[in-house]
Amino acid sequence: MVLSKARKQSVMLMIGSALLWSIAGALIKLLPWNPFIISGFRSLLAAGVMFLYIRHVGIKIRVNRYSILSCLTLCGLMFSFVAANKLTTAANAIVLEYSAPAFIVVFSALIFKQRFHPADVLAVAGTMFGIALFFLDRLTAGGLLGSCIALFSGVLMALNFIVSARADTDTRMSGILFAHLATAVIGAPVIFFDPPAFSAQSLTAILILGIFQLGVPYVLYGLALKNCPPLACSLIGTLEPLLNPIWVYLFYGEAPGRYALFGGALVLISITGWCVWRDRYVAAHSGI
Repeated sequence: MVLSKARKQSVMLMIGSALLWSIAGALIKLLPWNPFIISGFRSLLAAGVMFLYIRHVGIKIRVNRYSILSCLTLCGLMFSFVAANKLTTAANAIVLEYSAPAFIVVFSALIFKQRFHPADVLAVAGTMFGIALFFLDRLTAGGLLGSCIALFSGVLMALNFIVSARADTDTRMSGILFAHLATAVIGAPVIFFDPPAFSAQSLTAILILGIFQLGVPYVLYGLALKNCPPLACSLIGTLEPLLNPIWVYLFYGEAPGRYALFGGALVLISITGWCVWRDRYVAAHSGI
């Protein structure tokens, strides 16, 4: 199938978004600050980028239950992701977060009474088995806590997706802006209680994290959604968990354990396979 020019541009925007998201682990590892401070200032900078984008495209700020729920889940997700990166390996943090689609299936069945398809069961089972492998590595107490927090971030991401799917564009973007502002308000003041060491490296890292790793990718993602097919967005998004540990290894020298590698591969294969199947299943049953 030949892609139109608009669709090609959207695919490239999604690739750019995933590439920028993937640098989070390396920068967080290199930044010797309290996780709350990192999260707070990263989101403060990202909020500025998001606000400029929202004003430029004319998105209206919406305050309703969906934007508030999106704010709460995304705020918790950003704190938990940074904390997990500090406590466990970047591979554990990003792949366990990427287990979100499996939790979406489970929550959809429990909350909205949607029926499981056998393929859903296989995807969830494969993902959960892959997650279990992460905990077979020889983890320190901190590493175990980090993996648990990373898994919790996957739960929050799933809840955020469920909420966002039921919101319009204005509400969805408002929720993201509110989440960044809430994270900044909660995290940034910690700087007065745990003053960090400032250096050219740390200031550069936080600027890149806030503007280019978090702020700009959300703008690119919002633009990509206009013409990038959902399946393409899902599959291109796997670049983030694949590249994140690579950047950390290259710039920080951290390598995941053997069981984590096997578990991560199983999670990515299960989720990617489920995305491909689901896209074809929906197309076949909707007459597309």
